[in-house]
Order: sequence, then structure tokens, then C-alpha cells
Amino acid sequence: MGLFSFVTDAGSKLGGAVYDMLNDDEDITKPVSIAPERMNAIRKTHIKASLNAEFGEAAKDIIVAVDGDQVTLTGTIADQETSEKVTLCAGNQRGVSSVDCQVVVENPAPEAQFYTVKSGDSLSKIAKEFYQNAGKYPVIFEANKPLLTDPNKIYPGQVLRIPAID
Repeated sequence: MGLFSFVTDAGSKLGGAVYDMLNDDEDITKPVSIAPERMNAIRKTHIKASLNAEFGEAAKDIIVAVDGDQVTLTGTIADQETSEKVTLCAGNQRGVSSVDCQVVVENPAPEAQFYTVKSGDSLSKIAKEFYQNAGKYPVIFEANKPLLTDPNKIYPGQVLRIPAID
């Protein structure tokens, strides 16, 4: 699929997860220094856990590599839609600025467009822009499940799949 850019400070937050991984019972107000290699390992663990939670067996062959704010995905996956959703899941993490998706898709299909949510956006506004029909927002919502759980809960900086419709 290629290289995709994301907003580094948008996305799900690792704050509590990082603290929990590093400090089982230490004072949460105490500053903690994390080596870059350790942060890479923490991000990799968090992304892999997110992929497993969201996609289960469908993402079992995905290999995640992290180098600072850049993520590389390799391996194989069944279809284009799942490949795109896996890319979004990895990229919509706090601290990730780009995802290089080198995943081999077993059943390729045309790629969807990607859209970065701006302040004031809603799924219906995005649907109006792409499909000239605000009522088509469920298409975008469905195309981003399980990453989206509520059509009213999108946030600036989040990247969404916008599939072509007939």
C-alpha cells in the first residue's frame, strides 16, 4: 500500500499504558525517563495488542516494527479492506507520524481514499464532501469499524477510510 502520514499527537493515548508497563506500584507523579529503544518496544507492544483486539485472527500474520514515530507493517493479510484498517489502527496511535504498509494482500481490490478529520467535521459532513450526500455517512462509519464504535465520536487528526461507492 505504501507510506501513510498521521498526526503524531492525535490518536489513542499511550500515557497510562506506558506508565503501567514501566511502573507497577511507583508514584505516578514522579518523572520517568524512557530510552528510545524502550519506547519503540512499548509502542510495538501497544500496536500489536490493538491489532489483536480489533482484528484477532485476521491480523495474526502482521509483523510490526517501530522506529521512533514511524511504524512498518509487513506480512500477509486476506483482503484490501482489512489491510487498510490495520494501517489505520497502527497509525491512529499517539506518537505515530507515519506507517509504511508493506503488507501483501492475498485478495487485492481497489484502495480506499484516506481522510484526516479536521475540527468541526462529522461523518455526514465528510460524506457530503466525498459522496455529495450527507446521508451516506453510514458507509464511512461501516468502513471504519471496528476502529469507530460510534458515528458521533471522531476527532481531529484521526485518519478515516473513505471507500468508493457505486
